[in-house]
Amino acid sequence: GSLTGSPHLSELSINSQGGPSVANMSLSPNLSPDAKQSSPLISPLLNDPSCIRTDDEEEVKRKRFPTEKAYFIAKEVATTERTYLKDLEVITSWFQSAVSKEDCMPETLKNLIFSNFEPLHKFHTGFLKEIEQRLALWEGRSNAHIKGDYQRIGDVMLKNIQSMKQLTIHLWKHNEILMELENGIKNSRKLETFCRDFELQKVCYLPLNTFLLRPLHRLMHYKQIMERLCKHYPPSHVDFRDSRAALAEISEMVAQLHGNMIKMENFQKLHELKKDLIGIDNLVIPGREFIRLGSLSKLSGKGLQQRMFFLFNDILLYTSRGLTASNQFKVHGHLPLYGMTIEESEEEWGVPHCLTLRGQHQSIVVAASTRAEMDKWTEDIQMAIDLAEKSSGPAPELLASSPPDNKSPDETTVDQESEDDLSASRTSLERQSPHRGNTTVHVCWHRNTSVSMIDFSIAVENQLSGNLLRKFKNSNGWQKLWVVFTNFCMFFYKSHQDNHPLASLPLLGYSLTIPSESENIHKDYVFKLHFKSHVYYFRAESEYTFERWMEVIRSATSSASRTRALSHKEPHAY
Repeated sequence: GSLTGSPHLSELSINSQGGPSVANMSLSPNLSPDAKQSSPLISPLLNDPSCIRTDDEEEVKRKRFPTEKAYFIAKEVATTERTYLKDLEVITSWFQSAVSKEDCMPETLKNLIFSNFEPLHKFHTGFLKEIEQRLALWEGRSNAHIKGDYQRIGDVMLKNIQSMKQLTIHLWKHNEILMELENGIKNSRKLETFCRDFELQKVCYLPLNTFLLRPLHRLMHYKQIMERLCKHYPPSHVDFRDSRAALAEISEMVAQLHGNMIKMENFQKLHELKKDLIGIDNLVIPGREFIRLGSLSKLSGKGLQQRMFFLFNDILLYTSRGLTASNQFKVHGHLPLYGMTIEESEEEWGVPHCLTLRGQHQSIVVAASTRAEMDKWTEDIQMAIDLAEKSSGPAPELLASSPPDNKSPDETTVDQESEDDLSASRTSLERQSPHRGNTTVHVCWHRNTSVSMIDFSIAVENQLSGNLLRKFKNSNGWQKLWVVFTNFCMFFYKSHQDNHPLASLPLLGYSLTIPSESENIHKDYVFKLHFKSHVYYFRAESEYTFERWMEVIRSATSSASRTRALSHKEPHAY
């Protein structure tokens, strides 16, 4: 549950100036949530005395700045745009530069990717400059006497959203880019190795193909921000007409591209999961849709054993965490959903939160960690069974790479082996951070929880960036950090100019609260995150930003049940 920075944190020493020594700066964001290390938030890298703020400085600064909500909404456009630009640079700058040094990618693929990303990068560089100039005027940092006309953002948004429409031609290409890159990887071992190595670089803090989806995600963020602004302004406000026009324009773009985005999200997720699994060749087939993944205990002759389950619209896979260099999950078996029934069976087995899944050839008994988890699985599996019944009958046999038979006689030895793997994997995680050690699948395994495709869709809408003050454990000092929240995870940087995060904190399973009187925080806008013995306090700069951080983090810590999600404003895949 702890926030981890790198296996090398223990080797980082403070040099005489109090900054980190550069002896071994391989801080890797590929963390394993259960690594037995102290929290990386106490790493020397993050505790450079130069970035500790005293509270007085902070108060003085706060009094100088505008306090109206519209200003903080405009500021959110700027902070999230900075992150978006950095994300585009992962492709246009870092990936492109790496590709140019290796002869591993066909020219046509290179052209397809970079000719459709470079125009976006160029446009958004200019857009960010304009927003930052407007904020500077608004804050009165320049030409304060003409301030009156500049306390608005709708005009800047309208002008730029209209220009963005010219870029739609590139956005339509992103589906093709994603598919062609995955095809290229499938057909070339060299390209596959190259992309895997690129993902190990610190700058690639998310799966590579996630960056290809960013431009479509960004449109949704503009739409949400403009909705918030239009709701905030009275119709008589000088900025209302521009803001409403900008909202209409961006809503139209989002509506056009939304179906495309849903398809891409599913395609990306299947390819992502494929990398986490061993023992299944053709996970990605036309028509297959991902629904939920998570940790459940499976009842076998030796009692309950932790397994990772993957639910699709045609099949349920179960896997164990094998001890492999790549840290993947080994497929143990699968149940086609056609003709399956599901029933609660706590009484029968005397195990809490227990379900029996009866397939046409095999039955399994599983137990969830909580009642809420059991309800989510029941709801999703029942929905998937209904979908399978409505579709054209039993799915063909899909698992070509021969996982163990559905109920092989040596299931016990397989289970035995995985128990040894588990104890061994504890130590292996403390060695050089294994590849894919912090994917959502691993976080769900360690925190004993699950996430659904709807949670992923909601997570896409709930991204946020900005400065937060984080409280030191054993003193009253607060430290300013640049924080990016995305993919259920907080990423920490010293400043927004940094190219890669110093540490990260996956939030699945954490609880989000406001500190109580007895915790003696005595500051406004503070929220508290905790999981078991790990506790973190963060402080936002205004009521608006505090509410926004609470809103996005809550979306990641309280996983959606289907009913809540379906009342969600956007139509989702299911």
